[in-house]
Amino acid sequence: MQVIGTAGHVDHGKSSLINRLTGINPDRLKEEQDREMTIELGFAWITLPDGSEIGIVDVPGHRDFIENMLAGVGGIDAVLFVVAADEGVMPQTAEHLAIIDLLQIPAGVVALTKSDLIDDPDWFDLVEADLREILVGTVLEQAPIIRVSAKTGQGLDALVEALQEINKQHPHRPDLGRPRLPVDRVFTLPGFGTILTGTLVDGQLAVGDEVHILPSGVKGRIRGLQTHKQSEQKALPGGRTAVNVSGVSVDAIFRGDVLVHPGDYQVTKMIDVYCKILPDAETALKHNMEVKLFLGAAEVIARVRVLGAQECPPGGEAFLQLMLQKPLVALRGDRFILRRPSPPATIGGGQILDAHPARRHRRFNTERLENLAQLLMGTPEDIVLQTALKLGLSSPQNLVEHSGLEQEQAQQALNALIDQGVLIHFSEGRMVLPRVSFERVKQDIITRLQEYHQNYPLRAGMPRERLKSQMALNTRDFDGMLAHLSAAGILVESGADLWLSQHQINFTAEQKAQIEGLMKAFEAQPFTPPSYKYSREAVGEELLNSMLALGKLVRIGEDVLFLPQVVAEMRQAVISHIQNQGSITLAELRDQFDTSRKYAVAVLEYLDQTGVTVRRDDARVLTKHFAP
Repeated sequence: MQVIGTAGHVDHGKSSLINRLTGINPDRLKEEQDREMTIELGFAWITLPDGSEIGIVDVPGHRDFIENMLAGVGGIDAVLFVVAADEGVMPQTAEHLAIIDLLQIPAGVVALTKSDLIDDPDWFDLVEADLREILVGTVLEQAPIIRVSAKTGQGLDALVEALQEINKQHPHRPDLGRPRLPVDRVFTLPGFGTILTGTLVDGQLAVGDEVHILPSGVKGRIRGLQTHKQSEQKALPGGRTAVNVSGVSVDAIFRGDVLVHPGDYQVTKMIDVYCKILPDAETALKHNMEVKLFLGAAEVIARVRVLGAQECPPGGEAFLQLMLQKPLVALRGDRFILRRPSPPATIGGGQILDAHPARRHRRFNTERLENLAQLLMGTPEDIVLQTALKLGLSSPQNLVEHSGLEQEQAQQALNALIDQGVLIHFSEGRMVLPRVSFERVKQDIITRLQEYHQNYPLRAGMPRERLKSQMALNTRDFDGMLAHLSAAGILVESGADLWLSQHQINFTAEQKAQIEGLMKAFEAQPFTPPSYKYSREAVGEELLNSMLALGKLVRIGEDVLFLPQVVAEMRQAVISHIQNQGSITLAELRDQFDTSRKYAVAVLEYLDQTGVTVRRDDARVLTKHFAP
């Protein structure tokens, strides 16, 4: 289903033509009918000869209501460009054409209205020649020009045929599974409550759906849906849709708000864009200039940051960062218009390249300018890659959704990048990351671990949380990187510590002598060995921790250390004793190894903690895992 919008100078017969085509008067307000001039947006629809339907948005032509016009053309798929045969090209004809071209409306037809007023064929030829001249270089350059009359019906059949051809040739909006409906009208009806209308974009809505109104975040539920005054259980992308929302006051919704499913979209107050300035703009677009941004049905005051230049002259183009006065919903690829607030005039327009930039850019940052140029001119692979660079470690589905491309196109680009090795898989294919990002982060982790090993040569590894605190990664990305590097054999992760796989603790001759002396003391009294406190004083805390990390000693209590083979011997002795006798007491263990109560307690508590034994009254028995 296509939505077609009118455009053209005031009093050139847009509303009359729509009324004649559809039987619906789009001028719904009494003031509009009294003045015979469209002020607000009007809506109609027509069933074409092939049975398909198209919605029609009728917009004001008067320059005083140009901003109302912008709220209507943001969601259209094609344009019905109206020029009166008796007047020809007029000021708003040119301005509306400039807006249509900036928005890159992909299709259209030119209706030369009021043709019944002209008898001179040469006049028609002159008007059409003027039209062709202003259409050159615009999206309507190849559009058919059809002479019509709303009064007599002349040319209406040919116009309908042209509209039908547009509907066939241009694909309908894709269903990306994330509906958004920019609100262009909100009102109440007795017995129904709050109703909002707009053109549904990107997905489907169904009766009963929970919805949010952004940017406010107001929550509601869909009570009813209508398309062209027909009740529907489901609304499809691209259609003019009226939504009856329960749980939301009409005072809480405004034109420019967006109705969405919960969690599908985030609002933004900063966007990176590509902008073309109209050749006949009255002034250059200057850095820090205040403008009005028109996006979808929204109108927001913005502050301009010109990137890579001091200003953008009439006829020029530039990358901008727009700082928004209030948040709105935006996606990469959305088209927009910029206007000067006072005196009001259209300055230019373009497309959003990044709807959620990570930061306020330095204006002459060459790398960012190159990234924006790639987003503007790149292939689908370039766009997916740039999206991946921004997201970091991401699921393939999330990457496809954020690319702004159609799902099949984005998936093909994603697969190509993976095949080329530009993107690499993590977590058994559940996550992807650009190789350039992976290599940068990998080298950062390696460098930090190398520095740690150099500064603390006697430590086995760096505390995991210490490394994480130094990295500009969220928990998901950090965990994914460590898992990948560990699987690749680059680092070792054990408990709370990390170390490079090639890292070894190397002792000096003096340190080796200290270690040898302490080990002899442990070997001389294996079941009543030196305490932790004594050992620390003998060799130093750093050296003792190294011995523990290398497994030369085992700490089983606050002040109790044993040789690892002694712990193994006592553990097996306890297991054998319980298997033969049914249990073991503290006194029995103490007597069996001729040790003191301090060491016997530490051994039994260690075996409890490691799941070998469990205390029962004054004795220990084996856990189910070790029971015969």
